[in-house]
Amino acid sequence: MDLQTLALHAGYEKDSQGTMAVPIYQTTAYEFRDVEHAANLFALKELGNIYTRLNNPTTDVFEKRFAALEGGETALATSSGMSAIFYAFANAAEAGDNIVCARQLYGGSLTQTAHTLKRFGIEARFFDVHNPRELEQLIDEKTKVIFFESLTNPSIDVADIEALTKIANAHNILTVVDNTVATPVLCRPFEWGADITVHSASKYTTGQGLAIGGILVERKGLDEKLKNNPRYAHFNEPDASYHGLVYTETGLPAFTLRARLSLLRDLGAVVSPFNSWLFIQGMEHLALRMKEHSRNALILAEFLESHPKVKKVNYPGLVTNANFKNAQKYFTDGLCSGLLSFEVASLEEAEKIVNATELYSLVVNIGDSKSIITHPASTTHQQLSHEELIACGVPEGLIRISCGLESAKDLIDDIAQALDE
Repeated sequence: MDLQTLALHAGYEKDSQGTMAVPIYQTTAYEFRDVEHAANLFALKELGNIYTRLNNPTTDVFEKRFAALEGGETALATSSGMSAIFYAFANAAEAGDNIVCARQLYGGSLTQTAHTLKRFGIEARFFDVHNPRELEQLIDEKTKVIFFESLTNPSIDVADIEALTKIANAHNILTVVDNTVATPVLCRPFEWGADITVHSASKYTTGQGLAIGGILVERKGLDEKLKNNPRYAHFNEPDASYHGLVYTETGLPAFTLRARLSLLRDLGAVVSPFNSWLFIQGMEHLALRMKEHSRNALILAEFLESHPKVKKVNYPGLVTNANFKNAQKYFTDGLCSGLLSFEVASLEEAEKIVNATELYSLVVNIGDSKSIITHPASTTHQQLSHEELIACGVPEGLIRISCGLESAKDLIDDIAQALDE
């Protein structure tokens, strides 16, 4: 089925009431038929609902539907995008291991990888997303993940997914791709060799800034990469915390199963059923919205490129952009999502422009139906030094815009008056 059909129907079989809309199962727990039934569920002899920290019927629809859109095998919903990313790392690595990350990352991902994971004994090493060959110098026998964003936030670079996954696969290492900005509508990393995708569902998935949540998706056939792979012995050895369960011998997708039974169980970053329901609503018109977000962003980028006060525009839909070739290869119909950034002369000039806008909201979010403007150097990337800002593609004069669904003319008029202040 086509993506738009999957977005409306995948993962839901109508309940006994014939309910057209997916119900919200707002419950913490579920009654078992008897002691044997409860024991079978906990032993995985039967599959079913145990406790909403582990699974929930509404969230189950969200996970199945999103996995179908991404072209994956299965998914695990979490309480935020950051928890989905953390679970991807924690599921693959342990103290003494390392992960290799693109320098061009969202600020929260940079701090999680460089600082928070360090306290867990996991080292983060960084490479330039435009230079996949740097990976070879960073990979060793303790490397467990290669992590990058398909469309980076806020530097707006497009990763060469095929080149990066080819290197990872040559070393039998898992690739984790943050596909938040592109969404499965515009980019499908599994088709280019990726193993895991992660998303902040708080962005384009909900589409209106209504709910916080995240999701991790596992590609089809990933078990074959995990089985007997010495890098991931914990998937092939008995788990003492779950009655000696060996994840690659269950017949169920091992990566997501372990994330659910170990990490979601013990760390508890679970999405609420109501938020899962909101994400389901957003997915129904995600494909339509992404086209409009992309159209508005391209029109605005073309205007900004022609403005004398703008030093540089970062949007891969522009023919003049260094990422244009990759965007044409990896993005559906060349549509490049609604996120763009542009650079002006100084920090002071950037602050002045942001403060002068009227239609744009100064918010640290993206993917809303309403347009958002942000100055990353003073907000999402404030913790970085001047040198670190330059290294990850976020100079102090950079302004990020998440183009909403307003009239393109109104968006241009507002940014024009702000630039001319």
